[in-house]
Amino acid sequence: MTDALPQLREATHALTGLQLSDAQMSAFEQYAALLIEWNVRVNLTAIADLPGIETRHFLDSLSVLNAVRLSAGMRLIDVGTGAGFPGLPLCIAIPGLRVALLEATGKKTQFLSHVVQALGIPDVEVVKLRAEEAGQATAHRERYDVVVARAVARLPALVEYLLPLAKIGGVCIAMKGDTAATELKDAEKALRLLGGKAGKVIKVDLPGVAEPHYLVTMEKIAPSPIGFPRKPGTPTKSPL
Repeated sequence: MTDALPQLREATHALTGLQLSDAQMSAFEQYAALLIEWNVRVNLTAIADLPGIETRHFLDSLSVLNAVRLSAGMRLIDVGTGAGFPGLPLCIAIPGLRVALLEATGKKTQFLSHVVQALGIPDVEVVKLRAEEAGQATAHRERYDVVVARAVARLPALVEYLLPLAKIGGVCIAMKGDTAATELKDAEKALRLLGGKAGKVIKVDLPGVAEPHYLVTMEKIAPSPIGFPRKPGTPTKSPL
């Protein structure tokens, strides 16, 4: 166990059953150090202390493993990844997972590219596009086994960002707070229209965190109509 992230290995095993190796722990330590260093000059995250990074970024990201079984060769895209959450922690934890980090802000994509290079993480692509653009791009539309997002938008709008990126039979996962069930109900129309089906709402208990966390899963059961996602900004301004 390391001094920088003393709870991560044990807490990850308790939450997900995954046992992190020494090499993976070292990668998480380097990631945390780079996040703190860069956050001084680039506004990456409001949570920039080691205990917060350990629990609210790393462990929270790895909680996605409670909603889907990830393995080498699967393709995952993290929509609006920001400083890399949850995509980069999942990539560190699951060797061979092919991850696309989707982020439209240039300073954040610079940080992501730096982390990927510094840690020598293979199978990661940093994509500087808006979700609406990626959803209409041949390289990304309906290409992914798993599509994830954390703190991007309410579900009626978020569904339009996520579902066009998922392949048929794939799953979308939205990381939400205590409004999860209400948002899922409000997103029923968007799910029907975009080829989705509501799945499970899974409660996540993070150690030392009082507020509830939920993983909202949605299955991709039919192609998304070609007109979706709509033009940039439209899904948030006029949710389905």
